[in-house]
Amino acid sequence: MSALRTAVSTPHTGADRFRSGLLFAIGSAFAFGCSGPFGKALMVAGWSPTAAVTARLAGGALVMALFATLAYPAWWQEARAHLRVVALYGLVPIAGAQFFYFNAVSHLSVGVALLLEYTAPILVVAWLWATTRQRPTAMTSGGVALAIVGITLVLGVLGPDGFSAAQINLVGVGWGMAAAVCAACYFLMSDRAGTHHPDRTPLHPITLAAGGLIVGAAAVAAVGLTGMMPLTFTWSDTVIAGVTTSPLVPVIALAVIPTALAYTLGIVGVARLRPRFASLVGLSEVMFAVLAAWLLLGEAVAPAQAVGGAIVLLGLALARFGDRQVSWPEAPVPPHPS
Repeated sequence: MSALRTAVSTPHTGADRFRSGLLFAIGSAFAFGCSGPFGKALMVAGWSPTAAVTARLAGGALVMALFATLAYPAWWQEARAHLRVVALYGLVPIAGAQFFYFNAVSHLSVGVALLLEYTAPILVVAWLWATTRQRPTAMTSGGVALAIVGITLVLGVLGPDGFSAAQINLVGVGWGMAAAVCAACYFLMSDRAGTHHPDRTPLHPITLAAGGLIVGAAAVAAVGLTGMMPLTFTWSDTVIAGVTTSPLVPVIALAVIPTALAYTLGIVGVARLRPRFASLVGLSEVMFAVLAAWLLLGEAVAPAQAVGGAIVLLGLALARFGDRQVSWPEAPVPPHPS
């Protein structure tokens, strides 16, 4: 607790900010990568995606509220003072991303669903291009094209026998792409809320994570309680890594690891790396999630999907590297971040 409090409240040089931001971003990606396997274990046991997301966000909100009260007692007052920002963050990057992703996982494998969500860097590039009027480099454009080719392999659109739409679960793809939009908002909004600008004071990462999780949990629960989406909980045992266990195990794991911990580390990391490079580092979540799905659920990846996944990551990496070569306007680094 003291290490995190120090990291978000002490000054950093440029090099220190990059190193600490990189560590926080990788830690966040690792934590986020565990969400799919734990969530899918609940859904296999009979939970609806809405129920799994509600349990995850509600548990994460409780953990974060307790942690925030101990580590940063002023978080509640700060959240109320910036209610609009906190509410929007909770509705889109938190509730939206998790709701859409878990619904994608209910139709697709964890790895494929996450690869779709992590086309978000392309959306970040497009948004920055539209808002700054600076054209992406040739490397960025080539990387985007390569990523699209890789996605066709992952989805089974392009294979040894040519094009075939029969293998695509269009419902799952739709959920995954909606998650990608929300994930792009996560990188952009975390940067805007967590960095210093002349016209506003940055929000403390603990405030943004705790307040956002409370709003997100309430929003997803409302979707289920109003009957807009099925809200089904069961007490059937779940199977994780071949071990039969109580559903409380994945629920608690979801609340702590890929929710409370992941969002807090991610907000700190994005604020230090900025959204362009942070979204590149975030691609490592795909690898962590595929590894976790293999270890915890026994989900195998077809050879063509593995090749496609590697091409997607290479294309996105090239796109992000090319984007970094453009001199996008940067916000000044404050000498004493709040």
